[in-house]
Amino acid sequence: MKKVLVTGGCGYIGSHTIVDLINNGFDAISIDNLSNSDESALEGIRQITGKAVRNYEVDLCDLTKTREVFEKNPDIVGIIHFAALKSVGESVFQPLRYFHNNLESLINILTCAKEFGVPNFIFSSSCSVYGNTAELPVTEDTPFQEAECPYARTKQMGEKIIEDFTKVTPEVKAVLLRYFNPAGAHESALIGESPRNLANNLVPVITETAIGKRESMTVFGNDYDTRDGSCIRDYIHVMDLANAHTKCLEYLIKNEDTKACEIFNVGIGEGVTVLEAVNAFEKVTRQKLNYKIGPRRAGDVVAIYANKSKSENVLGWNPTRGIEEIMKTAWAWEQARTAE
Repeated sequence: MKKVLVTGGCGYIGSHTIVDLINNGFDAISIDNLSNSDESALEGIRQITGKAVRNYEVDLCDLTKTREVFEKNPDIVGIIHFAALKSVGESVFQPLRYFHNNLESLINILTCAKEFGVPNFIFSSSCSVYGNTAELPVTEDTPFQEAECPYARTKQMGEKIIEDFTKVTPEVKAVLLRYFNPAGAHESALIGESPRNLANNLVPVITETAIGKRESMTVFGNDYDTRDGSCIRDYIHVMDLANAHTKCLEYLIKNEDTKACEIFNVGIGEGVTVLEAVNAFEKVTRQKLNYKIGPRRAGDVVAIYANKSKSENVLGWNPTRGIEEIMKTAWAWEQARTAE
């Protein structure tokens, strides 16, 4: 069984990816410092898969402690690197914290990949690297525009670091996985999006409002140049996204002659406005949301959605769930975690 190191494995996307990895025959271990996650996700993984996954509570900015994990696990065949700070709004006000955490942790994990001979590396990138682009849908060749926030800039810089690293480190192949807006939860409602800190992403804000954890929610701006004035995003179900990571790993393992650094967009290829997402939630759950229209939020891109044809053609990856399935599973997860 091939062992994969998942950094941020107790987090939202990391935990769902571990489930998909195990379901496809891989073994997994996690490094997560639990700054915005909880080890309870590991119990959910165990209940879903029947497998116990070990987490090393290590800060990846500590190279010595990170090395120790590799020393204890000499049989790692791939790394999927999720661990990072990710709040757009917070990054605007704490840029140095984001640069320090997101870039130093990446440099340390790449250092270990080289030192310990781990040949396959997948980077959790983001559609935020494209900035406010006029080209829609974006392809992997769409030029970067100015980053709209320090978080996005760390993803742009992270990609360049990996590209430069792989040019001179032929023993490590990498994939930059640019994904769009992950949402929803595992259909079992045993794992889902449960940040330790205040949720910032739209879907958990919607579900927390509907269940009464928030009095109301704000739609940031209704005066954008879109069909209803609210921002457009490409919402992808987290289990479809999780499977894209497994497909990338299988691709790297089977194709030793791949380019040193490949790039794939992962989205459903359709734009959904914030207000359309709200309406989808109300439709599938029959819950009326208490929301208001507020001013635009600093750092938000007007519209972004993917051209996913490369992922389909090269990886054989196809998303199977849309916005209504996202809302249905997110609501089931919210009800389950609130009932605990």
